[in-house]
Amino acid sequence: MTVGNMETAALFDAGKKGRGLRASRELRAGEVVFAEPSFSAVVFDSFATQVCHSCFRHQAKLHRCAQCKFAHYCDRTCQTACWDEHKKECGAIKKIGKAPNEHVRLAARVLWRIHKDTGIASDSQLISVDQLEDHVADLPEGDLKKLQTDVHNFQQYWSHGRKQHSADYISHIFGIIKCNGFTLSDQRGLQAVGVGLFPNLCLVNHDCWPNCTVVLNHGKIEVRALEKIPEGEELTVSYVDFLDLSADRQKKLKEHFHFDCTCSHCSQHIKDDLMMAAAESKPSADKVKEVTDFSKECLEKIDKSRIQGDFHEVVKLCHECLGKQENVLADTHLYRLRVLSVASEVLSYMRSFSEAAGYARKMVEGYTKLYHPNNAQLGMAIMRAGVTHWHAGQIEAGHSLICKAYAILMVTHGPNHAMTRDLESMRTQTEVELKMFKQNEQEYHTMRDAALKKPVTSSS
Repeated sequence: MTVGNMETAALFDAGKKGRGLRASRELRAGEVVFAEPSFSAVVFDSFATQVCHSCFRHQAKLHRCAQCKFAHYCDRTCQTACWDEHKKECGAIKKIGKAPNEHVRLAARVLWRIHKDTGIASDSQLISVDQLEDHVADLPEGDLKKLQTDVHNFQQYWSHGRKQHSADYISHIFGIIKCNGFTLSDQRGLQAVGVGLFPNLCLVNHDCWPNCTVVLNHGKIEVRALEKIPEGEELTVSYVDFLDLSADRQKKLKEHFHFDCTCSHCSQHIKDDLMMAAAESKPSADKVKEVTDFSKECLEKIDKSRIQGDFHEVVKLCHECLGKQENVLADTHLYRLRVLSVASEVLSYMRSFSEAAGYARKMVEGYTKLYHPNNAQLGMAIMRAGVTHWHAGQIEAGHSLICKAYAILMVTHGPNHAMTRDLESMRTQTEVELKMFKQNEQEYHTMRDAALKKPVTSSS
């Protein structure tokens, strides 16, 4: 592999968008375009004691670093693997007596790594870390103040003795992290637990309807093709969830990443009409406005009650809101989908599986009309709906949804990801149950009821 070119992707000048990557040959759906370990990564402050600082797995019993008492690891193997990155950090934490915030920790790790390897850690890295865009000049007043505080804290923490850096250079590193940092999730891909810098990934430009997706798998990110990509076509990933109006996606992208999105879905407002659609019964514009405003207020109340853990109130609000939306807002309307999503999740948690399954099915029907057929969010939503139907004893629908989700995750996550493996075992299990159901419905339900009455043993 030469710098400037991988076997599957090459660096090119993408005009207004700056640098970009394009396919060096035709790529198949589900193919890994490239995999990349982080240049540097840290666990979020809030997960410092719950997640391994080396492999980012959620673990119940972690071993603490005896020196700094801050870093936690699964075992000796993870601790040894990470020692090279942790060594200087360990000394710095001991020296100031406590660990600084995640931004300062990541900036320090990035600089220690730059000192050790220059800004290029391997032959396949296409660009040096400090050549990435920082957008410091574009930051609003409030963000600039935060950045200055971080720079000040960094200078107290940094103990590289020989080499001091100017405040401008440190600001440059913080700016790079702010607009290029990639959120890392735990082994199940369900919770954001840390942040890292992946230089090659930073070269992949955004599109709201991208041809690639990014997934974290065994500590590395994988960029995977979502569809057949012809040779020479630009590779794109989405920096934001598609389920938002184009103007709202553009606003988020401008605030976080400092660019104006001109992708076809934004400039032609593709699917905006579906996301704001009225029901087929053609209600009046006034009625639509009234229900839309009501839904917006209701969603705020739902969020509050959910944070407070008052799930009965959440369900009550969802029922009320869905009732008002009936025959006024279409099943693809964003506010309807948001309420359906919360309702199915909370009712599943409360073990009201049949009702949850009804809402989950409606939600999936809406999602399917909006998302790219191989979108990871869609795959996960279908998987959750499948599990809910399965728990509700609706084995045929459950198995069918689990198979659909599996087909999507094979493309977005690949066969070796923990999520796909979980799904594979669910698929096998539901297949066995479906056969049993078809042979003798009565016997199947008796067996199922007995299994549900058993006290649930917690599996690790």
